[in-house]
Amino acid sequence: MGKQAITAMKIAVQNFNSDSRNHKLSLQIRDHNRDPFQAAMAAQELINKEKVKVIAGMETWEETAVVAEIASRVQVPILSFAAPAVTPLSMSRRWPYLIRMASNDSEQMKCIADLAQKYNWRRVAAIYEDNVYGGDSGKLALLSEALQNVSSSEIESRLVLPPISSISDPKEAVRGALKKVQDKQSRVFIVLQASLDMTIHLFTEANRMGLVGKDSVWMVTNTVANALDSLNTTVISSMEGTLGIKSYYSDDSSPYKEFSALFRRNFTSEYPEEDHFHPSIHALRAHDSIKIITEAIGRLNYNISSPEMLLRQMLSSDFSGLSGKIRFKDGELLNADTLRIVNVVGKKYKELDFWLPNFGFSKTSSKHNVGDISNDIAAEGFTGPVIWPGNLINRNPKGWAMPSNQEPMRIGVPTKTFFEKFVVIKDDPLNGNSNDKNMRYDGFSIELFRLVVDHLNYHLPYEFVPHDGVYDDLINGVYNKTYDAAVGDLTILGNRTEYVEFTQPYAESGFSMIVPAKQEESTWMFTKPFTWEMWMVTAASFIYTMFIVWFLEHPTNPEFRGTLKDQISNTIWFAFSTLFFSHRANIQSNLTRVVVVLWLFVVFILTSSYTASLSSLLTVRRLEPNVTDIQSLKSGNLKVGCVDDSFIKKYLEEVLGFRSGNIVPFGNIEANYIQKFENNTIDSLFLERPYEKVFLDKYCKKYTAINTYRFGGLGFAFQRGSPIALDISRAILDLSEDGRLKTLEEEWFKPSSECSADERYSTRPENLTLHSFWGLYIVYGAASIFCFLLFVIRLLNNSWSHQETYQGNIAAWNFAARLARYIHNKKGTINNPARVSALGLAPPALELSSSRWEYKLSPTHPPENLQVELQMHE
Repeated sequence: MGKQAITAMKIAVQNFNSDSRNHKLSLQIRDHNRDPFQAAMAAQELINKEKVKVIAGMETWEETAVVAEIASRVQVPILSFAAPAVTPLSMSRRWPYLIRMASNDSEQMKCIADLAQKYNWRRVAAIYEDNVYGGDSGKLALLSEALQNVSSSEIESRLVLPPISSISDPKEAVRGALKKVQDKQSRVFIVLQASLDMTIHLFTEANRMGLVGKDSVWMVTNTVANALDSLNTTVISSMEGTLGIKSYYSDDSSPYKEFSALFRRNFTSEYPEEDHFHPSIHALRAHDSIKIITEAIGRLNYNISSPEMLLRQMLSSDFSGLSGKIRFKDGELLNADTLRIVNVVGKKYKELDFWLPNFGFSKTSSKHNVGDISNDIAAEGFTGPVIWPGNLINRNPKGWAMPSNQEPMRIGVPTKTFFEKFVVIKDDPLNGNSNDKNMRYDGFSIELFRLVVDHLNYHLPYEFVPHDGVYDDLINGVYNKTYDAAVGDLTILGNRTEYVEFTQPYAESGFSMIVPAKQEESTWMFTKPFTWEMWMVTAASFIYTMFIVWFLEHPTNPEFRGTLKDQISNTIWFAFSTLFFSHRANIQSNLTRVVVVLWLFVVFILTSSYTASLSSLLTVRRLEPNVTDIQSLKSGNLKVGCVDDSFIKKYLEEVLGFRSGNIVPFGNIEANYIQKFENNTIDSLFLERPYEKVFLDKYCKKYTAINTYRFGGLGFAFQRGSPIALDISRAILDLSEDGRLKTLEEEWFKPSSECSADERYSTRPENLTLHSFWGLYIVYGAASIFCFLLFVIRLLNNSWSHQETYQGNIAAWNFAARLARYIHNKKGTINNPARVSALGLAPPALELSSSRWEYKLSPTHPPENLQVELQMHE
């Protein structure tokens, strides 16, 4: 890297000196071997003895910091090729003469986090070479923050390598450090910072220890990736499959091509022993640093007597250099570096795609259409195949210590389960030895796991290990790496997710209260189809219909006249007969016919609905629980039962408020709780939902479930960060979508002959409410009221037309007489319509004779004052 930088600077100085007639640049070179102390000494020598005007170089921030401190005191501008991991706000005030030609590390840490999210690498190991100040220059904190912001990944371990200058045997030091991460499950290694010598030893020893193999991932930041052009083929071959993050520069522009040709010629002639002679980013920045100086001198008309003026002109640089856009703000490059993802293949590396600040992955360095391109990369992957360590093909590495046939995945299986339909562990009759490896594992959970593993697109060796303990101990066994995973009827709980990684739930979970129940029987079952509001409105509609029909038919229909008793009985009989569509009364008024038709329609809807609901109530089995809610259990100080090895006991005490003395725990034998119910030891039983289903499939005639509480479901447990958990979750979803999970459930959870599926899950029909028929009643009521009002209006119009022919009080008396006769008439005959037309009765006018009433008009042609004589006979 130093040789390339020197060659590039010499080319830039030579170009300036050849073009300038009055001023010449003199290049003073000092090699400090990346030692900050030697860098400080070299800076003092250049300033005091050589009287240099500008200092350029420094590949690490540790060197830059000490040189900037010295140069700022004597006002000498510094052009640094390094930048701190995090830029302090006070940097420009502390070192005003420092100009940084590199960006900080925040963007490339975001790039690494995006890679981890893209490939679902949940656990990573950070590796860095300790600097002379005993730290990581802030890169570790940046990486941790980036991983938390964009993904659920985290740093599982960090591997600190001592400075190579401080150790005598680098190989042994590296080997000892790698042994610390060899026992970890994570196989994603990120080299944050390391010298080239340390990088060479790191990859050499990692290959020997088998850490650069299948399903492992190695990534290097730009401190190493930018130097890939300077490494020989032997070193690069040991890094095969590594992903690197380089600072991008354009290599297709005319200035670059001209510079590259001249650079290769000069570099090969001066350093023939070097394998790589193409300019790296270090050479391009070195060339641009000289151009910054020469352009600043040119704008000052070659007057560089004032360091402050020179610094100001250097900071105002604005041009497209070979390394990228050169423009500064607060002493730092304004534009963040565009990063290039590279993949080490064989004895060289190939370029994949780009990562743009604030945009993410892209197949082009341009920011146009980046959103669509970034989505394509997330879905399809990088351009061209990625070569991973160990020549992994057909899939991406898991970044995890995957099981093998020699070391299969150890899966803990609970031996004490509540129902054997979930997990069954028995001695294998085909093998006489009784040990863990010769046990037979069966059950719904076991068969589902086998089906899921067969669905994966890779081979997953595993072995079952019986766990004789409670479920929480099994979860702890996965957490402390006694087991790689746990399979069984494991309930997903919030506190358990802090220790293990659960898969997608394969069964609904929660718990229900199981109580004894009896068949619902009632003397008044026939009233159940309707609610009491429905019965009240129906009865009111019935009475209302009686009145409307009587009112409309009474004047003209003999069947609705006679004595008051006859009128009431005939009207009630007619209304009741309509309920069975057996009415025989002769309807004479058209308005009455409209009302009756609408009423018959209402009756038809109501009777049909009532019949259907009553049939359902009589045919669908309904169990009535002895206990209806939890509050009655607590207030009655009743005993409740639950499984001893279950989270439910703690939930009953801490959440639902049951007294510990009223909770009766018992083992996992089915006969225990049936016996406790029969001898009245417990009044209710709390079971998890999957167990409730199995229980009621067998005892649906005597027990029922109420008050369900939801939880996370049943799932399989893996170590936190395991990528296998995500693969298993996807497989469970696939099996659920294609119906195979449902088929497996039906095979293992068949209801008993007494509890068919239809009967087990049938529900009692709901009572018919007024809300369901409200519209029907409104239509009927509105239409009947309209007919009633129309009849009344006709009657009033006829009365008013008659009153106009008479004067004085005779009209009022005449209307009162007619109204009384309308309401109280018992019978009437039609004799001479002409005689009663003067009375203003409904057309045609009727002469009415009565056994008790006689009406006489005197004279035949009434005078001006008509006198009406009313005689009453016995």
